[in-house]
Amino acid sequence: MDRVLIKNLGQFEGQDVIIKGWLYNKRSSGKLHFLQIRDGSAEVQAVVFKGDVSDEMFEAADKITQESSVEILGTVKKHDRSKLGYELSVKEVKVIGESVDYPITPKEHGVDFLMKNRHLWLRSPRQRAIMVIRNRIIKSVRDFFNNKDFMLVDAPIFTPAACEGTTNLFETDYFDQKAYLSQSGQLYMEAAAMAYGNVYCFGPTFRAEKSKTRRHLTEFWMVEPEMAFCNIEQDMDMAEEFVEYIVQQVVDHCKDELETLERDVSKLENVKRPFPRISYDEAIEILHKKGNDTPWGEDFGGDEETLISQEFDRPVMIHRYPMECKAFYMKQDEQNPKVAKCVDMIAPEGYGEIIGGGQREDNLDILLAKIKEHGLPEEAFDWYLDLRKYGSVEHAGFGLGIERTVAWVCGLHHVRETIPFARLMDRIRP
Repeated sequence: MDRVLIKNLGQFEGQDVIIKGWLYNKRSSGKLHFLQIRDGSAEVQAVVFKGDVSDEMFEAADKITQESSVEILGTVKKHDRSKLGYELSVKEVKVIGESVDYPITPKEHGVDFLMKNRHLWLRSPRQRAIMVIRNRIIKSVRDFFNNKDFMLVDAPIFTPAACEGTTNLFETDYFDQKAYLSQSGQLYMEAAAMAYGNVYCFGPTFRAEKSKTRRHLTEFWMVEPEMAFCNIEQDMDMAEEFVEYIVQQVVDHCKDELETLERDVSKLENVKRPFPRISYDEAIEILHKKGNDTPWGEDFGGDEETLISQEFDRPVMIHRYPMECKAFYMKQDEQNPKVAKCVDMIAPEGYGEIIGGGQREDNLDILLAKIKEHGLPEEAFDWYLDLRKYGSVEHAGFGLGIERTVAWVCGLHHVRETIPFARLMDRIRP
């Protein structure tokens, strides 16, 4: 008899099946043992009735310890009070691998303890719910761009130069020269867009930021689409359609997980286009009215983003930041050369920036002057400058951080729970 996944038990009502999984919890009542079994796909209650099994097996079932792996033969029965809708009436139970003194118990544990035991913490219902939602978001990312005929182009992890500034690079020896862990695949996507039109990359990125805020990781995943023949307005259209799609996919497919996390789903259901769009100047006005005296010309931090997001019930897109606080490759606005044709999307409920993007400078002479102005080595960008020599076109794109998006959609306090094994300033284990 083949193993059946717990999530599929409803297809076998009234039949005998074998499941394999781990004991999450257990309780007993006289002649009954109730075993909560999980296999990664779902959980089910396996009921061991003394009259259905031998005395030895009934006694052995009482001694199964938390997180022991088991194989169970039983009959699938309807059970309306179960979230799954079914339970298993046990005929045979066998321990595959015993678990002794499992460290994470149903009681409360501190965050540091749980992070040290992250490899085991992942087994808990809450962490499973987060990972299921992360998986759905990643699937939705790929589905969205595939359905729009974007080509996936993988960007390198080792890079010869900075993309987002030189102060937060992880440097490494690369044979007889220096290399850096990628901060972004954007520059490479610009090259790919000149070859294939609409492209995206999706992979890990690295920032050596000495930050211990709840929004920062040193290693995180980012999806970065880039589009040829695209301006800033079209870029913003694509970004809001994209975010609406992935959020509504979670709402449609992850109801149980959102319930486990006690997420207010109505706030996610409200994430529908059009999103509000405000200029940097308008954002400064909002901040000043709220008593925040950020001067014109400074980039926004977490506090400012939170204050601005309080004015809106869905993501807000802030566009045309001052040139001096954006990267060298951002295109100046012809109507106001002091600002860039860029956009940040700020999630509601204080979750901060989830998207950064904009139109890229497509003029060779201007881009060359920008590189010099920022004190960057021209030779490191020779290939990037080539893109402006051979058939340059207006183009734009953006990057969405997966972990911040997961934190927002799940309603989590800290991004450390949004990735299976978080990398923080003070944590590189497990």
